[in-house]
Amino acid sequence: MGNSKKTSRLLTSPYIAWCLVFIIVPLMMILFYGLTDEGGSFTLSNITAIAEPVHFRSLILALILSVISTVICFFLAYPLGMILAKNRLSSQGIVTTLFILPMWMNFLLRTLAWMTLLENKGVVNGILEYLHLPGINVINTPGAIVIGMVYNFLPFMILPIYNSLSRIDENVINAARDLGADAFQTFFKVTLPLTVPGIISGITMVFIPALTTFAISTMLGGSKILLIGNIIEQEFTLSYNWNLGAGLSIVLMVFIVINMVVSAVSDSKGEDR
Repeated sequence: MGNSKKTSRLLTSPYIAWCLVFIIVPLMMILFYGLTDEGGSFTLSNITAIAEPVHFRSLILALILSVISTVICFFLAYPLGMILAKNRLSSQGIVTTLFILPMWMNFLLRTLAWMTLLENKGVVNGILEYLHLPGINVINTPGAIVIGMVYNFLPFMILPIYNSLSRIDENVINAARDLGADAFQTFFKVTLPLTVPGIISGITMVFIPALTTFAISTMLGGSKILLIGNIIEQEFTLSYNWNLGAGLSIVLMVFIVINMVVSAVSDSKGEDR
């Protein structure tokens, strides 16, 4: 018994060291800088700075675009997940590879590709011009940022929803049909409630990175549209005001914690079912 405990501790020590160095220490640094001023004195001004007009507008815009992107990802991912689950593919690895494959390409390269597609003299407008159709002005707009968010984060919505759908026993669906439920009732009273944990997980995995992103808004927004992630990035890299940047980061951490709590509660309810 004693040897097994020593072995388990030995095996988990690299993971503990990793968490300590790359998770706990950075979080402690963010809290330290966010709750102190340049002289090291305790202050909440870095956190309350979120109420300043420029910061608050950036936060609200980031929240709006994140919600829009998450909703679009959901409405795209759920039907696709149902199609994949209905086909009952023999190997889940095929599905995983299908949607993870684009993620093997560098994140910045994928976003840069959308810049090439959407710019005023890009591929899309070139095709429209060839077809004698009016061009579109999407680049450097919130719409372009939403497109970039949906493209980059859609797989994170598809996979958890597909996993939830694939675990539903067909006998449950057949029982609902035998009891007189039509397709509409079966979906809203059986299928949808059983996939709530996957939906919550997908929403969390899309909403958080969309809320905190700055690369997509910089590249597809042309640095003209500032989200809260851009403000934080500029405070660290341009203004070198680590205290303010960390304070604004703490505000975003609140949203992350809320999503983690909602996800945990949802998972526990899903297990109870």
